[in-house]
Amino acid sequence: MAGDERPLVATVRRAVRAENLQWRVSYLLDDDDRVPVYPLGAEPEGLPEVGEVPPVDFQAVVARSTTNPFLARLARTAGLPADPLGRNPGTALDVMALPAAAALPTSVDWRFRWGWPWVTTIRDQDPCQACWAFTAVALVEAMNRIEHCVWTHRSEGDVHKGMGATCPSTGDFANALNHIRSHGVCDPGCFPWTPADIAHTPCFDRVGRTIGFDRLEWVGTMEDQKRWLHTVGPLATFFQVHNDFFAYGGGVYQPSSGSTAESSHAVLIVGYDDADGCWIAKNSWGPGWGDNGYFRIKYGVCDVDKRAKIGITGTDPDPLTRRRLHNGCFFESGGGTLHRDFELLAKDGTRLHQWVRSGDHHPYPWNRVATFATDVGSHPAYTATTFGRNQETVYSTTGGRLHHWWREPATGPWHDGGVFGPTDAAGIPGFIQGNYGSPANFEVVVGTTSGQFNHWWRDLGGWHDGGRHGNNISHVGPALVQGRDGPFGSLELLVVLGDSRLQHWWRNDDQHMTWSVRDTFGEDGYESAPCMIESQFGAAHELATGNYEMCVVRGDKIEHWWRWNGGDRQWRHSTTFGGSAVAVLGMTQGSWGFNLELVALRTDGRLQHYWRDLAGWHAGVIVA
Repeated sequence: MAGDERPLVATVRRAVRAENLQWRVSYLLDDDDRVPVYPLGAEPEGLPEVGEVPPVDFQAVVARSTTNPFLARLARTAGLPADPLGRNPGTALDVMALPAAAALPTSVDWRFRWGWPWVTTIRDQDPCQACWAFTAVALVEAMNRIEHCVWTHRSEGDVHKGMGATCPSTGDFANALNHIRSHGVCDPGCFPWTPADIAHTPCFDRVGRTIGFDRLEWVGTMEDQKRWLHTVGPLATFFQVHNDFFAYGGGVYQPSSGSTAESSHAVLIVGYDDADGCWIAKNSWGPGWGDNGYFRIKYGVCDVDKRAKIGITGTDPDPLTRRRLHNGCFFESGGGTLHRDFELLAKDGTRLHQWVRSGDHHPYPWNRVATFATDVGSHPAYTATTFGRNQETVYSTTGGRLHHWWREPATGPWHDGGVFGPTDAAGIPGFIQGNYGSPANFEVVVGTTSGQFNHWWRDLGGWHDGGRHGNNISHVGPALVQGRDGPFGSLELLVVLGDSRLQHWWRNDDQHMTWSVRDTFGEDGYESAPCMIESQFGAAHELATGNYEMCVVRGDKIEHWWRWNGGDRQWRHSTTFGGSAVAVLGMTQGSWGFNLELVALRTDGRLQHYWRDLAGWHAGVIVA
């Protein structure tokens, strides 16, 4: 549409007022301006119409969905029976029956539901005809958050260029979602969004940095679409854009009688509102457009309800997405049909036993699956990495060195990665995959008998000594986190001093990578190393820093502390729980809602699983 053919903003304002429409023109536009034009790009031809798809079997959909206490509450509200086994709010119903006549709520909005945000930030496709790629990525991001309670940031460029598209290319979000299901979608650090016409050249370790999903479902009738939004999550759709829509600034949109149709546009439906008779949609024209990047559109207008919409389930977060959510000897992997198995390494004498807890069906049993190594001197640090989603572990040996082992994620034996590090290593190492390099470097810290901590890092060229730091340090353990301060991030570490107090160290990665003390806190009496993660609490969106959560033994009980990273950055003692504890060996925040999970070493040498929901800490099973 040529610039002189676009209507004046004043003309649109008059039409909206004269026809008593329920929306308003953006206050950012002056009356003398021409209505702007934004890129579109959807190809709806070939998408099934509403009557061409069968009804959704919601009993099957809900029964196979990942656990989430908020979704369980949602299911009960929708008419599902209470949990007949009386399990904790973080477990799923094994058998569900969704009554066909279950009443739907009058409104659903996934932007902020039950007090939690679920939808990632608004993006901008300008100047490309790439709405189809942006909608597909937005759906994957939202469903990953809903199913696994973790934010993720995915790259529209990985889909766009991975499918061979250029800026003038139009596309079909169904094809984009099928591409993601087959090939996954990586983070922007691996391959960013760009309007430039360049080849798709993602990072070396893309396979370990991609999120995929298992199932795609067409959702036909409006009743089924609302029930999907209520029971499962957002939906991808398209509609016919009229030229006055570009000027939208809020309210419930429907085209004015004098407007003209332009082309088709793909968006993400994040909710509905029966009181206003509309869908709530996430757009991809930046946060300055519309209602902070969102809009409401009246049911039935602009072909928005002509064709079936698409929903997905069974997302599988990659190790990069989950890397800050765990530390120590166990983590949640992508194993199992629901991609939420727990993986645990337990020291037994000088050997390691690998245990897996199935996340598919109650009672979620722990099973020993492997035994390896003969020189284990400490409990291990254990993680998944972007090297093909390999599982990797580092422990202190009986000879005071560090030993690295690795294995493929689902099959195959453990491989000896070699011995490295100091000759006086003592205690559990902190072991993570950081920010630097591609694939990103491994970072390890370990206590030494000299009363310091020794930092080591590994790139593709091998292990390198990062120096010794601090003095009068008595315990170093699984409390190393890749922080987010500054453009390059930071390393964050908690230790116990010789006077049995806690000390927070950090490495400033923007200024010569120097280690320094942030804070010293807590009372005396800490006789084992702390365990720390960055949680999803306090993270308002996928780019925000969550709170640090730390658990440490004092006496024979476990203290839980947290640091408000989005506020005053002070450590706070939350509560004390448990008993007969010697050390916290591992902690994670997984797909069971926003629950925290930890494994502690008991005075009898056995491992105890604890978990915390919003009601507090609970003792789980003795694992090994």
